[in-house]
Amino acid sequence: MPMAGRSSGRGGGGRTVLGGRGGGPGVEDAVVMELAAGDGEDNVVTVNCPDQAGLGCDLCRTILEFGLRITRGADVSTDGQWCYVIFWVVPRSPSINVRWGSLKNRLMAMCPSSYAIPFYPEITEPGPPQFYLLKLFSTDRRGLLHDVTHILSELEFIIQRVKVSTTPDGRVVNLFFITDGMELLHTKERQEEICSMLIATLGPSLTCEILSAEGFQQGFSSLPPTISEELFRLELDECESSSGPLCAEMKKVQKATINFDNTLSPAHTLLQILCVDQKGLLYDMLRTLKDCNIKVTYGRFWSDKKGFREVDLFIKQADGKKVIDPEKQDALRSRMRSEMLHPLRVMIVNRGPDTELLVANPVELAGKGRPRVFYDATLALKALGICIFSVRVTA
Repeated sequence: MPMAGRSSGRGGGGRTVLGGRGGGPGVEDAVVMELAAGDGEDNVVTVNCPDQAGLGCDLCRTILEFGLRITRGADVSTDGQWCYVIFWVVPRSPSINVRWGSLKNRLMAMCPSSYAIPFYPEITEPGPPQFYLLKLFSTDRRGLLHDVTHILSELEFIIQRVKVSTTPDGRVVNLFFITDGMELLHTKERQEEICSMLIATLGPSLTCEILSAEGFQQGFSSLPPTISEELFRLELDECESSSGPLCAEMKKVQKATINFDNTLSPAHTLLQILCVDQKGLLYDMLRTLKDCNIKVTYGRFWSDKKGFREVDLFIKQADGKKVIDPEKQDALRSRMRSEMLHPLRVMIVNRGPDTELLVANPVELAGKGRPRVFYDATLALKALGICIFSVRVTA
């Protein structure tokens, strides 16, 4: 049976509610959203559906893909059969136009089919993603790559691979291998939507072409072994011999405590985490636990005014047992620490006259990468006024 919902003042204070009762008498949507009446206020996303392994991680990733930030925290409860999750979210910046209706449909589609299909026949279980090649030809200018990435993200496209080349006459060729979150890019209307928005934003000199990319396969890194070893090594320097604002900030980030307590529950291990809050932290935690085959039965995440995040998670192993073995605890603690505190690996490498910025992020065992990494990298370079003349993105 569904868990009892918690009172959250739906509809009060001029808030818009998406979802509720539907699909028949006594049936409620698996996803309900309370949209804030004003800018800066929290929007509340509630998911109430059958549970499945890794569902919390998948929900977090989708929320981040829509350009949202999880603010004061989240509540997660499950009895192993049914889960009840609440997220408090806001757009990461005023420039992001969140398609709340599409987000609701995406989250609904992620709920196990045993719940979604009987009452919502229009929502079907997603099949393998269809890859497409988006070809763009235009005059080069500073910030062009991020502007294209911003539009693609707003239209719910996920970038799988990118190749950018600049010609001597100032023209640029952008090749984006993408998937469509709405799974509609095979239609003429959807293709016209993306091309018309790109041309309207970037100018009439842009030419746009969309092709099916059947047989597309993810690439592999071609970095030299020495650079790969440095970029992906498990333990990073703690800048003990350095100084300056950046090092001080890194030392603050590296102050994290991860403890296990097996005395409070006869059936679960309490995992307690205290660390600096940062972008995507909740996703990084749940992704790591999912990949380590650890189940979360109850979780509570909240932030204090000093920018720290406190997390209590009641967990158990895939076999239903508590995490008691000290070696398993140490291994999980080390993995959590590495993935939480260093979700991105960044290096600057000089290759002859060129300077390369290398950005690496973890990929789930399911093959999905961290949301919006390419978006954030191009945004940072645009803000710094740094021109990009060649790009390779692989997974």
